[in-house]
Amino acid sequence: MPPILSTISITFFSLIMPLLHIEHFEDTVLDGNLSALELLENSSNLTAKIDGSPSIVWGTDPLDNMFFVGTKSVFNKKLIKRCKSYGDVNKYYKGELADILTQCFRYLPNDGNIYQGDFIGLGGLSEYNPNTITYTFDDVIREDIIIAPHTTYVGNSKDMREHKVLPLTRNLQNTNNVRFVSSTVTNKNCMEDLTFMLNFARTIAGAVEFIEDPKNVAAMKKELNAYIRTDREIVAEEFDNTNLVRFWQLMIRIKEQFMENCDTNSSEMKASLNGVNIDAEGYVLSDNSQVIKLINRRVFSYNNFIRNS
Repeated sequence: MPPILSTISITFFSLIMPLLHIEHFEDTVLDGNLSALELLENSSNLTAKIDGSPSIVWGTDPLDNMFFVGTKSVFNKKLIKRCKSYGDVNKYYKGELADILTQCFRYLPNDGNIYQGDFIGLGGLSEYNPNTITYTFDDVIREDIIIAPHTTYVGNSKDMREHKVLPLTRNLQNTNNVRFVSSTVTNKNCMEDLTFMLNFARTIAGAVEFIEDPKNVAAMKKELNAYIRTDREIVAEEFDNTNLVRFWQLMIRIKEQFMENCDTNSSEMKASLNGVNIDAEGYVLSDNSQVIKLINRRVFSYNNFIRNS
């Protein structure tokens, strides 16, 4: 069978709510929902995940048609922080974040839409380390700010929190002041091999006791993530629900094999972690109903934990 070939601009999304959190592929199966397996098999919306920080939201507020910038707090339920002036930036934010949002308010273009993207850095350098990953450009960036846009919000409601969240499937045009970073991903997994692995997982799922209570699912995710963040080995036999942890580990092996056949094609910047060249932090898969991320958590979660500790 021919390999899966998928080349899409960098993007990730959810159609239900503002883009605040994306589940890990393996975590989605803990409650017995195996729809992520089909998503992996189809892999139509396969994209790279950029490790920028902070996440910036900007555009035209449909409530008053004024331009705004902000972080994810533009979607807050109570104190909505949408900066529509330099005074708003200084009111809501301090320090480095205020400086970043000031530059974003000054330079991000206003075309009437609403976008979300990851902030890479201010111009003047050729190497940037916004979070865990280091990004290196061939030349010094002459633009004032660098953003990796990935999402757009679309709708007719005056409340943008009710808008539909869609992937940004086109590249935004650079300006004299803004460098918009994009990338593409090619996946060359053999469809026959991938289908065999996923069908095997579906078959043995019948012997797994999945978690029904959402609170217990959240507790299990927290426990597993604690092991990963502190680089401790997860031994399935040490857990009460041994078969579930074994199934979760099988999902990781399937995910890693899929990721080995992903290739991020970027001519404008290269990624590295602790001095070692890498393809990307990870990848994102999405369809009309869900979005998941594929990440080597042993590497990135642990490095994030060390960086922020």
